[in-house]
Amino acid sequence: MDRLSSGVAGRHEDDGDGSAIPLNSSHEELIEKSLVRLAVPEELLHLRELDVLYEAEQKTLWTFMRPSGRPSFTPPMLADFEVWQQQIGQHFGPNGVPLNYLILGSRAPGVFCFGGDLELFDRLIREGNREGLARYGYRCVEILHRNMHALNLPMLTIGLVQGQALGGGFEALLSFDVIIAERGSTFGLPEIMFGLFPGMGAHAILSRKLGTALAERLIQSSKSHTAEEMYELGIVAELAEPGCGVEAVRHYIERSNRRHSGLVHARQAMRRVAPIELTELRAIVDLWADAALHLSNSDLKLMRRLASAQVRHSTAA
Repeated sequence: MDRLSSGVAGRHEDDGDGSAIPLNSSHEELIEKSLVRLAVPEELLHLRELDVLYEAEQKTLWTFMRPSGRPSFTPPMLADFEVWQQQIGQHFGPNGVPLNYLILGSRAPGVFCFGGDLELFDRLIREGNREGLARYGYRCVEILHRNMHALNLPMLTIGLVQGQALGGGFEALLSFDVIIAERGSTFGLPEIMFGLFPGMGAHAILSRKLGTALAERLIQSSKSHTAEEMYELGIVAELAEPGCGVEAVRHYIERSNRRHSGLVHARQAMRRVAPIELTELRAIVDLWADAALHLSNSDLKLMRRLASAQVRHSTAA
């Protein structure tokens, strides 16, 4: 904040005749807010598949995925997330633009995210391209791991779910400090349906949160679970009525402002007692890539069918 306000204190307006008119406190506040907004990097506000909005009053950065096609983590979407994290890490925090809350939601109607790029997986598997599969997985878990650590900034991260969160979409949510979900939203890990398993963090995070037995049950069931069920398990922190997710996030922020520092340090303590190293996540990606190359033609056919169904769903919505 000091860097942003250094040119504000003691500043005066000129009335046109050379005499200076002291600014009152409201003017100073407006100037300070304007300077903060100007300090938000333009590159962050012009990503192709992410809509970003900064609210200075609450020190909050809202982000909504806006996929150009099937709502999944395609390479272009991953590239946007990499720039998003890099720009936030460089320009926000104690020595930059103030940031207490980072929120991720989705503009895709009825969908948070369907997860991995199944069409890309199908092509890479048919080519026998293990390196391509692993490279994709490494990018995903590197983004996830940075988010798990809140980009090393003293902020809280919030995942907002207003629809389906499947596969890698569910795994991505698990990296947030807080998940707020509208009633009617669903969560699931369908990979086992076509002979694979979720390779981008589910095992590592769910086993820490729920224990290995319950984590294994969720991963191997391939069933969808309601937001209410996830709330009972402690995965979802708060439930909102349909259409009220954004309002619920705002209420959470209002309630948390006074205890923000304590909540941030509590999350840091939790990471100490249940650490997840990037090497662990990458090792699971390696297992996932090996397993992918052993899928049968019938498995791949089912994968393509699921991808087509998800495309139809997103198009109809």
